[in-house]
Amino acid sequence: MYALAAPVDTELDIKKSRFIGIVMPVASREAAMRELGALRVRYPNATHYCWVLLCEGASGFDDDGEPGGTAAKPMYNVLMHKGLTNVLAVVVRYYGGIKLGAGGLTRAYGQAVSEALKLATLTAVEPTTEPRYRCGFAHEATLRRLAERHAAEVLDAAYDDAVTLRLRLKVRDVAAFEADAIEALSGGLTRCD
Repeated sequence: MYALAAPVDTELDIKKSRFIGIVMPVASREAAMRELGALRVRYPNATHYCWVLLCEGASGFDDDGEPGGTAAKPMYNVLMHKGLTNVLAVVVRYYGGIKLGAGGLTRAYGQAVSEALKLATLTAVEPTTEPRYRCGFAHEATLRRLAERHAAEVLDAAYDDAVTLRLRLKVRDVAAFEADAIEALSGGLTRCD
């Protein structure tokens, strides 16, 4: 999987229509919708603002009035071919008066995203997981220190007759973290999921 290092945009003119291809890194659907709103302001009076969002836990797309399957689908295919995640692709179109037909639209939208990605810097993304671990109150500080040592982020904590921590860590680090935690807590650790 790959992510974008920074936003990139490019512009194509096809039969008098202007296609502005924009790709940008995003962390959530909310962030993507804010960026889409900003693009509507930045490019006023455009005919279409077609978009595809690929984000952990939230994906979506919109052909924004173009015939079904002629805008978002080719954009999605380009993003998937590159193995991207946490990305928003938007193609802003200013209609030039000449109809392109379904095939022409499909090529234009896919090409706009593809051209923008040619200018982009991609960075490898390691998959993460968010397991929950339960231990006694006396072991909480030790578990938190181990999480920090293994570059795991503590996302939340729940308290009842024990403490449950939800962590985010790289998938490749889970086994080592769990082995260290079981040893340090003398077996007093339970994975909850």
